[in-house]
Amino acid sequence: MININHTLEIKKILTDTLGLGKRLDAMGSDVILLGNIPELDSVAVVTIILALEQKFSISIKDDEISAKTFEKLSSLVNFVEIKLAEKNRRLA
Repeated sequence: MININHTLEIKKILTDTLGLGKRLDAMGSDVILLGNIPELDSVAVVTIILALEQKFSISIKDDEISAKTFEKLSSLVNFVEIKLAEKNRRLA
């Protein structure tokens, strides 16, 4: 189950990084990101990854990222939650 707080934080990162204003607020978790939001280019993806690493204190390797990760908001949230679970297992 997707954590609503993670979704809101990731929406904020996307909005701030891509300059979407209120557009993303009206979008649900199944909104298609890649190919649907013109501002989401390769430079933006790198910036978003860095922001996610900083916000959630996670480390994301290049080979962990694919187009599927950024396909939908829900897939991005799911990816972050998996990384958080991995981090928590390492710390336990």
